[in-house]
Amino acid sequence: MRHTSAHARHEPVQYENHIGGRNVPPAGGKYLDTEDPTFGRVWARVPASTAEDVDRAVEAAKKAFPGWAALKPSQRGRLLYKLADIIEANAERLAEIEVRDNGKLYAEMHAQMCYIAEWYRYYGGMADKIEGVVIPTDKSNIFNFTRNEPLGVIGMITPWNSPLLLLTWKLAPALAAGNVAVIKPSEFTSVSTLEFLPLFTQAGFPPGVVNAVTGFGKDAGASLVDHPDVVKIAFTGSDLSGQKIYEGAARHIKHVTLELGGKSPNIVFDDANMEAAVNGVISGIFAASGQTCIAGSRLLLQRSIHDAFMEKLLAVAASARIGNPMERETNVGPVATRPQCAKVLDYIDVARQEGATCVLGGGRYAGEGATSDLFVSPTIFTGVNNAMRIAREEVFGPVLAVIPFEDEEQAYAIANDTAFGLGAGLWTSDMRRAIEGSARIEAGTVWVNTYRALSYTSPFGGYKRSGIGREGGMEAIKEYLQTKSVWICTDPAVDNPFLMR
Repeated sequence: MRHTSAHARHEPVQYENHIGGRNVPPAGGKYLDTEDPTFGRVWARVPASTAEDVDRAVEAAKKAFPGWAALKPSQRGRLLYKLADIIEANAERLAEIEVRDNGKLYAEMHAQMCYIAEWYRYYGGMADKIEGVVIPTDKSNIFNFTRNEPLGVIGMITPWNSPLLLLTWKLAPALAAGNVAVIKPSEFTSVSTLEFLPLFTQAGFPPGVVNAVTGFGKDAGASLVDHPDVVKIAFTGSDLSGQKIYEGAARHIKHVTLELGGKSPNIVFDDANMEAAVNGVISGIFAASGQTCIAGSRLLLQRSIHDAFMEKLLAVAASARIGNPMERETNVGPVATRPQCAKVLDYIDVARQEGATCVLGGGRYAGEGATSDLFVSPTIFTGVNNAMRIAREEVFGPVLAVIPFEDEEQAYAIANDTAFGLGAGLWTSDMRRAIEGSARIEAGTVWVNTYRALSYTSPFGGYKRSGIGREGGMEAIKEYLQTKSVWICTDPAVDNPFLMR
């Protein structure tokens, strides 16, 4: 369903759930409005799904699972390869939808749409390389080997900041491993997922292998977590939401993968390439308006270069062009949702109340380029200490907290003094410091002299409250498999049946 004509008329487009390869209206007949944050107006309506809709989707997936799991792995791989080609052909359209849904830059969304095709190719190539092992046990006359088998119906709950990219991190390995899926996207950004799923039918996937229901987390999301036929939940979102999902999954002993929040330190030492580090800090916090789980929201800056670095940083940050994310010249777009915008502004007020000094931005942006009231100026606070809320809690917006340090020991102590551990940056020209620092920092990803580099070939995930499990690389497909150990006795004679063999 294309959106361009509706955009011209300013009339919302109505979407339906995608279940069993078909568009299915919500059982309760209710819909949610989806707002375009760039212009602050409703542009689409998506189903407000309930437990009944989740039941339908899970039933469709459960019905499709035996046939999908029984396909030759190479057949699943070929379908994933075909899907990748179709995604590339639709990249421009999907990118435009994501921009309308969440206000991120079109240039980044288009790059993401092209890049997610590589995820499906990577795991398509891995589908027929899932192997067991023969184990040389200490038992005589027994042959022991392992099989890696799919789990079944996977519930996937995705966030609003990069809907299709973060869905792909889950869906590509899950499908390659032989699982089926029911997706619950964020209620704020469901349209791209509903537009995406028909591409699976176009690629030749059997009906029911991939399904989507939209709606609120407390309704559709909770029903998916609680459903007895869903064997695993893969979730990306805040740590508090992840905790609730973890608790719900535990009641049914479900598998989980949780990619949660972060308060990532971006550490700049006095021997760093200052220009590269400034650009890395800007990328870490102001790209995507700071709405990334890996945002380098804490700048740990060695005191000896503090003033010189801040001068350069402020000059670059102040030059950022704010405006329509569809325009190539724009650097910073709107905050994706009204609740998130209010949260970011609240944290800015909190930082001031705690005594931090605002040296850039500090509130809603209403200048040239602002097309709605959902723009927040890139904001930098100095005079921050690591005990402040602005340094401890995830803001998820374009707000940077600058914390000075004296030496390596203090830098690593501050970096690790957090409940989170998703990502970290380290800027230095000292190879010893790069190697030692990457070992001492408690985070699932450490970037040295770069930031926000990700690939389908490399695992991604968090320490501490930043999550459980890994997405990306060979490790991700293991998250969607269960190991079976098989014992075959070549000599069934038993001397004493009352003793363990």
